[in-house]
Amino acid sequence: SGPALQPARADPGTVTPLIVLPAAGSSSRMRGRDKLLETVDGVPLLRRQALAALETGLPVAVTLPRGADARRDALADLPLDLRDIADADEGLSASLRAAQAMLATNQSLGILLPDVPGIGVADIQAVLDRFLDLREARVTRGGRMGDDRPGTPLFLPHAIAIRFAGLTGDDGGRSVLRDEEVELVRFPDDRAVRDLDTPEAWAEWRRDSGTAR
Repeated sequence: SGPALQPARADPGTVTPLIVLPAAGSSSRMRGRDKLLETVDGVPLLRRQALAALETGLPVAVTLPRGADARRDALADLPLDLRDIADADEGLSASLRAAQAMLATNQSLGILLPDVPGIGVADIQAVLDRFLDLREARVTRGGRMGDDRPGTPLFLPHAIAIRFAGLTGDDGGRSVLRDEEVELVRFPDDRAVRDLDTPEAWAEWRRDSGTAR
């Protein structure tokens, strides 16, 4: 991999944001395969995305379903905070509730969806830099030029992130963000919005990106 990026800028005395990868969901549409253990250039996707998050210099946590030994093994030697989610079957909301509960006082939250393999460390850093330029005061996330679809990563001010405590079901945070002003960092392609949930989506992405297993 390339040289490590410098740790994220922060004003003296402030707490740097926490990045959480919500990896407690099932791969129900993968017909027996685990989308987060699909390999990209020989590296399991979950490990690859966790490494990208770590390269920002921020603390990183990963939520996992109980008993996810293969996912845990893929992350075993990395400096991560791994959190088992007892109610993972509820959907993304369970991971988002756990994510906000990890925050220190006034700490902002970053969410990196781990099933979006087009996102790398430079993309995470671009969204993070914009969030920091806005003094961590506005929801900031990846997007696509000419497209208003919300993408990953997502950075939230502390006061907004803690509202994830009330989420239920597979809301994915939409109810919390519905009335918030969102700053989109738009990339020239679909890297921030292309999640891979089926074998067909994986095959198409590998073909389009020219990426090996």
